[in-house]
Amino acid sequence: MRFARITMGRTIHIEEARDVLEPDQLKMKLETAGCGAIVSFLGITRATEGDAEVYALEFDAWQEHLGDVLRDLANQACDLHGTSSVAMAHRTGSVGPGEPIVSIHVASPHRKEAFQACEWLIDELKKQAPLWKREVTSKGSNWKAGLG
Repeated sequence: MRFARITMGRTIHIEEARDVLEPDQLKMKLETAGCGAIVSFLGITRATEGDAEVYALEFDAWQEHLGDVLRDLANQACDLHGTSSVAMAHRTGSVGPGEPIVSIHVASPHRKEAFQACEWLIDELKKQAPLWKREVTSKGSNWKAGLG
């Protein structure tokens, strides 16, 4: 599921990546005219959790609201930090070790604001996105509270 919108001189591109997440292709969706910085965050599945081997993380989403929440967060990041473009995607379904879970790219006229916006986005996504995570490990599986 893809959502793109140009509003008030900014470009927001949001994807729900159901099967695969391509961070480099996502970054190409940024509008960089007038920008001097791009900051990116890529979250991947760890191979271990404590002393357990991680086989997969399984993400479920409230599909009807995920795109709207991510778009709202991207717009807030632009308002708060003066950034001009955000491209963001989150996987749903099963994500194996080493595979990308979430990708955030922020373009801004200045580096400081790009770093601040990117950090703010991942923190708020983990708090607000209607996503749930089940961890499947060598010690069994369980739903994790929040995305942290």
